[in-house]
Amino acid sequence: MVAMPAVEGPLGRDNLLQAFLELDTPPGYKAELIEGEIFVTPPPDGEHETAFSLLAKQFFRKAAIDLDLSGNKGLIVPTGRFIPDGTVSPVDHFLNADSWADAAGVLLVFEVTSTSPRRDREQKRRGYAAAGIPCYLLVDRSAGTVTLFTKPEDGDYTEKEPVPFGKSIDLPAPFSFTLDTAPLR
Repeated sequence: MVAMPAVEGPLGRDNLLQAFLELDTPPGYKAELIEGEIFVTPPPDGEHETAFSLLAKQFFRKAAIDLDLSGNKGLIVPTGRFIPDGTVSPVDHFLNADSWADAAGVLLVFEVTSTSPRRDREQKRRGYAAAGIPCYLLVDRSAGTVTLFTKPEDGDYTEKEPVPFGKSIDLPAPFSFTLDTAPLR
């Protein structure tokens, strides 16, 4: 992972966004603009992708509604440009969207932690809440927990429900199913 801090003065906020949008990252890498800093991360490891797959299967098989699940969809949030590991939305929500889409209408995002869990635990959580995304699901591999954050208000989530791997967690409507976290161990 490479962090590129925002430069004070000559680069400015608009120039930073322009420089970010013009980045040419290596294949498989993703670049995000998080609270004024540019982060470039390598492709995920096998455990990360297995966790993504386990979550995706449950959303498709168990959710009370039809939905779309996007891996690595660029979202514009008040604190930057984020690429969640998973973005759950109504069917065809992103059909005609650009690479970077407004987060309005997104039902849930999830992150599976990797080498820098602090960004997922703090900065991205606050960014998703500021965007009004109703649910944020954090799979924290180093802590061995899954946390569901809900009820975004004033730039953060007001409710959270952490469970250790192996315990189930109830997802609210419109999903309305119990997420099995045992396979994430």
